[in-house]
Amino acid sequence: MTAIRPVFYVSDGTGITAETVGHSLLTQFNGFSFVTDRMSFVDDADKALEAAARIRAAGERYQVRPIVISSCVDSSLGLILEESGALVLDVFAPFIGPLEQELSAARHSKVGQAHGMVDFDTYHRRINAMNFALSHDDGIAVNYDEADVVLVAVSRAGKTPTCIYLALHYGIRAANYPLTEEDLEQDRLPPRLRPYRNKLFGLTIDPERLQQIRQERRPNSRYASFETCKREVTAAETMFRMERIPTLSTTHTSIEEISSKVLSTLSLQREMF
Repeated sequence: MTAIRPVFYVSDGTGITAETVGHSLLTQFNGFSFVTDRMSFVDDADKALEAAARIRAAGERYQVRPIVISSCVDSSLGLILEESGALVLDVFAPFIGPLEQELSAARHSKVGQAHGMVDFDTYHRRINAMNFALSHDDGIAVNYDEADVVLVAVSRAGKTPTCIYLALHYGIRAANYPLTEEDLEQDRLPPRLRPYRNKLFGLTIDPERLQQIRQERRPNSRYASFETCKREVTAAETMFRMERIPTLSTTHTSIEEISSKVLSTLSLQREMF
């Protein structure tokens, strides 16, 4: 039986840093089912106490010690979080000491200080990319003229989270197209995708893993049956092979790795702060 561990990403900001680092760490461990929760803008003692109470409750519910990945700058907030009984990992801790030594300067633990380093043009481009990803999610809009990439896959293969990650971290305008049963009856690209062939990237997944994901969404349905999952994945992979679409399996691949592969394969420019 897979062991369940509750994991909390806690931050005095959005929590994206804590979640990104935490997700990268957790993907290194097999045999666990991590139940994750992001707690954003925990920037004072009262909010930290409230977060600690939620974390403690999760530990009691699952009868196991919770794990906290924290990017809170104020160390006093970290101490409050530790009162929950959780294992609290400070994402900055391994780097602060060496940096203080190298720079011959002590850190200034001021909440929100990082905002002064933001390039607001870059920030707005990322927000626009995020809006693009949401408006072009799951075939909502199929005009991909302004897209940098279009992820193509069967339902629940990891298209949406990858698009959001590409938008938030790199300002990439990522759309995604879900292959329907009608699309999969042919081994050629759906007509609406053909004009954008050079922007396409296919995602595939192990049918057993796909069944598990779909079972959580629609238990005991035809949609979640192994036969359906296997047939759809096989048909999608045949299409990608026939059309020579670059493809990657998401089964044991993190969102960070998927995104990196998409960027490098399509030679897309990474936008960094």
